[in-house]
Amino acid sequence: MRINDKIREIEDYLSELEEIMPESFHDYKTDLKTKAACERYFEKIIEAVIDLAFLIIKDKGYKIPEEDKEAFDILANEKIIPQELATKFKEAKGMRNIISHEYGKIDDELIFHSITEELKLDVSELIKSIKICSKQ
Repeated sequence: MRINDKIREIEDYLSELEEIMPESFHDYKTDLKTKAACERYFEKIIEAVIDLAFLIIKDKGYKIPEEDKEAFDILANEKIIPQELATKFKEAKGMRNIISHEYGKIDDELIFHSITEELKLDVSELIKSIKICSKQ
């Protein structure tokens, strides 16, 4: 099933990110290769999460959103994920765009905090919610 494959892909990316995660913000900011790799994993994880959201929407027969961010609102409106989690992923999508397209200045502290404190918890909550809804 494509949904399970996408979940496995996301879990693999998270695991690989954890392996290269610097110990401190100082290490993150001063090791440019590690910083670039962490940013790339953040991008890949968020892109895969968006893909997963679209797979769920298609699987459940919901209206396909016109924009990526809307996918999280649909999942929240359909009670698959909490609204707070939808908001976090919409913000992560915006951050991913900043990194990917170099819009404006990248806030290194914000990125570091996101990848070390929030990303794994939020993605784990999303995957858990999706697994529960897939069993229904």
